[in-house]
Amino acid sequence: MYKFLFKRIIDFLFAFLVLLFIWPIFLLIIIWLHFSNKGSGVFFLQRRPGKKGKIFEVIKFKTMTDERDVNGNLLPDIDRLTKVGKFIRSTSLDELPQLINVLKGDMALVGPRPLLPQYLPLYSPQQARRHEVRPGITGWAQVNGRNAISWQQKFEYDVWYVDHLSFLVDIKILFFTLKKVFKREGINSASSVTMEPFTGN
Repeated sequence: MYKFLFKRIIDFLFAFLVLLFIWPIFLLIIIWLHFSNKGSGVFFLQRRPGKKGKIFEVIKFKTMTDERDVNGNLLPDIDRLTKVGKFIRSTSLDELPQLINVLKGDMALVGPRPLLPQYLPLYSPQQARRHEVRPGITGWAQVNGRNAISWQQKFEYDVWYVDHLSFLVDIKILFFTLKKVFKREGINSASSVTMEPFTGN
């Protein structure tokens, strides 16, 4: 019953109340990013596959500029990540706009993180099971390493969550997420500002 009904109700109410409570912080971050991003915008929108692979636009705070080299190519992530963006990312504040995705029903508070559409044909049947539930702002993989673990480990954690989804598991993940945020663990992989691209097994 929780998986098919109460989870969605709880997600909606929680997201609505949190946004209602934090809107001054939300507005402050928007103003802060407006100046630090050098006219590159405040929100980052990207197409991601959700439940059953349905494509939606995930919303995040933009932590990088759009600066390019002399040939018109975007500079490496680490060169475009601003000091403000680095702080917002390290505290996971960049994830806050995804509460809007939760209100819309694209996402849940807890679930496998939504990845890129081009990864869909690369999944094995087992890995593709991550799309049996709504993607989440946080998930079992995130509290067990986030970007600091391998793709294989990430998918194993995602499928574990699909098989063990329950109210108590969600509460446990949310608790560990808060702990991770305060300790700022697992934000980046060992060699990159963001996770390396998935190329299949």
